[in-house]
Amino acid sequence: MNIFIPRFTDIIDILIVAFILYRIIILLKKTGGYQILIGLVAVVLIYFTAMIFNLSMMSSLLSSLKQYWVIVFIILFQQEIRNLFSRLTQSHDLRSLFGDTKKSVYTPLLNAVSVMSFRKIGALIVIENRRKLSELIKTGELIDAQISLKLILTIFNNKTILHDGAVIIRNNRIYAVKVVLPLSENVEYAQKFGTRHLAAVGITESTDAFSIIVSEETGRISVAKNSEIFTDLTIDELSQRIKDETS
Repeated sequence: MNIFIPRFTDIIDILIVAFILYRIIILLKKTGGYQILIGLVAVVLIYFTAMIFNLSMMSSLLSSLKQYWVIVFIILFQQEIRNLFSRLTQSHDLRSLFGDTKKSVYTPLLNAVSVMSFRKIGALIVIENRRKLSELIKTGELIDAQISLKLILTIFNNKTILHDGAVIIRNNRIYAVKVVLPLSENVEYAQKFGTRHLAAVGITESTDAFSIIVSEETGRISVAKNSEIFTDLTIDELSQRIKDETS
């Protein structure tokens, strides 16, 4: 009976293979090569259907072609396979195969925060989590744009009309700007910080959002989470906190 009891290494083996297959399927869907997988499944289903219902001619045909299936699929889906392997050679897709995309997504944000800190450009950026900030977003302007260094620096340039208020990031995109946030009523924080920092804390008192603040006076980087504020962070520390919050 022990032959039916999986070993610990067998379980690990199954989990690793399942994870790799899952990531490959996700990547196939992104590259448009998902039809390769659908086509393969369709042929296999037709083959087993023919076997079950004793469809002799179909079974014979598919059995004779079985050893050539790989060649047939390469011919039928050569363009999709070429596109898939082309994307796999790019570092971004190699990271996506193993699920490590957060760092690349937020790299422009980290670069922008670093530049704003150096130039002492005030900024308030909020990363939305599970609880949606839809009501607050209505107070600002919707843009729904990709996160980029130039866009963030443009938004927080004090010569633009969008620099007041907060930027809201939803689903790894800059979703809204010039958003008005509630201010924290924490007396201790009110004595130490200005409006931007109090707004950063205020949004975390009633939601699970994560706030990033750049001080206009000192250039110091701070973050707020769960009604608490943490100041004087380095870019590396900020990167780790973003990774922890979005993983």
